[in-house]
Amino acid sequence: MTVMSHSPWWKSAVIYQTYLRSFQDSNGDGIGDIRGIIQRLDYLEWLGIDAIWVTPYYPSPMADFGYDVSDHTNVDPVFGTLSDIDSLIGDLHDRNLKLLIDFVAAHTSDRHQWFIESRSSRSHPKRDWYIWKDPKPDGSLPNNWLGRFDGLSGWEWDDRTEQYYLHSFLKEQPDINWRNPDAKQAMLDVLHFWLQRGVDGIRVDAAYRAYKDLQFRDNPVNPDWHPGMEPSDRLFEVFSKNIPEIHDFNRMLRTLVDGYGDRLLIAELYKSLEEIVKHYGANDEFHLPLNSELMSSDLQWSAESVREIVDRYERLLPEGAWPNWSLSNHDKHRVASRIGISQAKIAMMLLLTLRGTPTIYYGEELGMEDGWIPSEHIQDPWEKKAPGIGVGRDPERTPMLWDRSANAGFCSESVHPWLPITHDYSSINVEAQKHDSRSFLSLTRALLRLRRRQSALQLGDYTSLYSPSQLFCYRRFDEESDLVVVLNFSSEYQEWTLPIEFRNQSKVLLSTFMDRQGGQLGHTLELRGNEGLIVQRSHQS
Repeated sequence: MTVMSHSPWWKSAVIYQTYLRSFQDSNGDGIGDIRGIIQRLDYLEWLGIDAIWVTPYYPSPMADFGYDVSDHTNVDPVFGTLSDIDSLIGDLHDRNLKLLIDFVAAHTSDRHQWFIESRSSRSHPKRDWYIWKDPKPDGSLPNNWLGRFDGLSGWEWDDRTEQYYLHSFLKEQPDINWRNPDAKQAMLDVLHFWLQRGVDGIRVDAAYRAYKDLQFRDNPVNPDWHPGMEPSDRLFEVFSKNIPEIHDFNRMLRTLVDGYGDRLLIAELYKSLEEIVKHYGANDEFHLPLNSELMSSDLQWSAESVREIVDRYERLLPEGAWPNWSLSNHDKHRVASRIGISQAKIAMMLLLTLRGTPTIYYGEELGMEDGWIPSEHIQDPWEKKAPGIGVGRDPERTPMLWDRSANAGFCSESVHPWLPITHDYSSINVEAQKHDSRSFLSLTRALLRLRRRQSALQLGDYTSLYSPSQLFCYRRFDEESDLVVVLNFSSEYQEWTLPIEFRNQSKVLLSTFMDRQGGQLGHTLELRGNEGLIVQRSHQS
């Protein structure tokens, strides 16, 4: 691998997200765990990724499956022990791999000791660690803010102390008051705890919700809302998230993380690109504010739409900021279900050849699709509270598909997995695809290997190239290599004229069909429907 020595590791890295409950069960309870990840490190090393992001493993009542934390510095017994986390960190580092973890910053569980004490009395020292408000003089709610999952009030009445507390998600997830110095320090101490333990990066969950408007003003009404939309979208969240002061929060976390050397700080932010890029700051806020554009269910999957997103993002990035890309995650439907398996291969080539740090969601390397969840097996609180409008997250969280055995190798055949196994696992699984040289997995691994060999794909420049409406073509180049990526977003044959420097002096490095490599190209490039190609210009002295 050719990487400039002063470049941070995360710029050239490929991150792999494991949804912990669904990756590998090691103890026969049908729920994935830390030991399960350790058992699968050989696979992840073979695949060729550089870092894994593990979703929350902290003690939790599981009202929101770990994003309701009741103890920030321990491990829930269903996932393992602190010793298991230490083993995971050590085993990853022995393989030169990194570990990223979630920091649930905006709220805790209502069963967290902090909140138990906070709600015990208005005079308790931890009362102000959470956001408590009196009713308005007329007895009504403190303001009109809504809970994200059900679109009902974000304020919950506490009979004992006769005040409301704020919860931006479930009532079991009271919001932390980051303006309280002691609460702030306690949360920062959580980061110190895990960074001192050796984790390599922090992903801040719901990062833009940490600070709230000091005046607690009503959010404005969305005049375009109608039934069938998410209930909470009835209001524009102007005062309950992403307020101007959030950049002070960002800088505070960045200063802390930078104190540990070469660590990575990622922010979860579902906002427009124009808003996202503000969270880089002057290279003093997040290293990587999450770019969710390619995950959006509103995205029209076409060459023109994707080209527009990529080029707009590149234009908007502040000086020195580094891009990042994802196709799916534990909150967004799988890309293969959104655009089909043929175009999902195009998407994987796109993900691993654009400028920036990519994140692969577990199973994405196989072309894994959303699972079908019968009503009696629904687990996600969002789907339960807002049924039938497509917000449920269970389908993209079904267990990883390892082999053809019952339960797809995720757990033993004698137990029920916590979510159903997807119906197509007999062919879409690691074991089957490992032995098929033209499988989705073989393509993903070939792309990852090529990325390691080609410095231009890691840290090189990006230029969008003119192309017909069905093609997205771009150039990746540095001092050592000059590549063109050509992606056919249609199911029809396409022809493209190569840039003049590539004519009669270039060759195909990789096709998404995995059947085409080498041979000198002339002036034009022919592509089959749903084909992506990486072309290299011959070295010129």
